[in-house]
Amino acid sequence: MMTVAQTVAEPTRRDFLFIATGAVGAVGVASAIWPFISQMAPDAATIAAGAPVEMDLGPIAEGQIVKIFWRGKLIFVRHRTKKEVEEAQNVVLADLRDPQPDSARVKEGHSQWLVVYGNCTHLGCVPLGNEGAFNGWFCPCHGSVFDTSGRIRQGPAPTNLPVPPYAFLSDSKIQIG
Repeated sequence: MMTVAQTVAEPTRRDFLFIATGAVGAVGVASAIWPFISQMAPDAATIAAGAPVEMDLGPIAEGQIVKIFWRGKLIFVRHRTKKEVEEAQNVVLADLRDPQPDSARVKEGHSQWLVVYGNCTHLGCVPLGNEGAFNGWFCPCHGSVFDTSGRIRQGPAPTNLPVPPYAFLSDSKIQIG
C-alpha cells in the first residue's frame, strides 16, 4: 500500500499545455508592451539636435587629436603635451589677434585637454592638426594658422577656434553639451 508521501506526480499533458500557454502569453505581452517602452527613447533627430555626448579620454595618447561630432559640428579633442601647454601659457597676449589666455580655453586642473570646434573661423574649412608654424592647426584652404590652444596666429581667420560647452565628469571622461 502506498502512502501519500510516496506518491510522485507524473507530469501530464495538461501540465505541458499550462506551461506552453503561459510562455506564449508572456511573449505576447512582452511584444505588445515593447513599442510603448521603445517610444519613450529620444529619436535620432533629437539626439542630433543637441543631446550631450560623453567621451572617454583614456585611450587618447599624449599629442593626439581626436575628432567627434556634436550637433552635426566637428569637435577636436586634443591631449596636449607638457611642452604644448607651457608654450600656450607663455604666449604674450598682445601678440594675438584675438587675445585670450590659455586658461580661459581649458578647464582648471585639466590644462592638458583642449576641446574646440573643428572648423576654421574664416570660411569653415577643416584645419589639419599638428601642422603650421605653431604646431597647432593649419587651414589649407586660405592659410590660417592656429596654435596649440586654438588661437589664431596667422592668416585670414578673424577669431580663435571656439570652445564648445563641455564639462569633466571624471578625470578621464568629458561630456560635450
